[in-house]
Amino acid sequence: MKTVVCENYEEVCNHAADIFVRQLKDKPDSVLGLATGSTPIGLYDELTRRYEAGEIDFSKARSFNLDEYYPIDPSHPQSYDYFMRQHLFNKINLEKFNIPNGAASDPAAECTRYDMLIDAAGGIDLMLLGIGINGHIGFNEPAVSYPTGTYKVDLTESSIEANSRFFGPDEHQPVTALTMGIGHIFKSKKIVLIISGASKAEIAKKLFEGVIHTDVPACLLLLHPDVTVIIDKAANKGE
Repeated sequence: MKTVVCENYEEVCNHAADIFVRQLKDKPDSVLGLATGSTPIGLYDELTRRYEAGEIDFSKARSFNLDEYYPIDPSHPQSYDYFMRQHLFNKINLEKFNIPNGAASDPAAECTRYDMLIDAAGGIDLMLLGIGINGHIGFNEPAVSYPTGTYKVDLTESSIEANSRFFGPDEHQPVTALTMGIGHIFKSKKIVLIISGASKAEIAKKLFEGVIHTDVPACLLLLHPDVTVIIDKAANKGE
């Protein structure tokens, strides 16, 4: 695991954007794994800026998002489908993007369909991850064991609470989600994990302890051969 410590969030986003630029220059038809949440927003802004400047081209690439709330309509302002269109897809020339369908009538069938699409694409070339305050990656929450493929997961109270700020007081907040499993994450050829802010310092410290346990799912990344962690000083306990 390679660790890059940056001064601030902006530098984290710039460094991560450099990796995406190199990836698409080396392999224009790359398969990208994309994350949602607050942390990637600055990266998506930077990728948009570089696309508008002609530095990066997504036209031959395709993407698969890590997760989606379930059940939720894709048009809902808090769906990850809506999030990705607002923050990235509507701004760049990426036409082949995929997100789990949070409105699917049969979640198990939707998970199987999603896995088949990823497999047909040849797997993920570059996977972007964030980390939850409880150590989750995607919505792979702390657990004793994990399915390898995409699956429906019950969100933990900490994840529900962390995301509650995005939902109004009278608005239904999903307590389950569809998430890419550990298997497809680990099959990714390269993984970039971005961590920012003092609120992530405690979980980052646990990751860097180098102990592998499912109480912190992100610790499993220690087993992957090509992981780059990009972290700012606010989240890096050692700084």
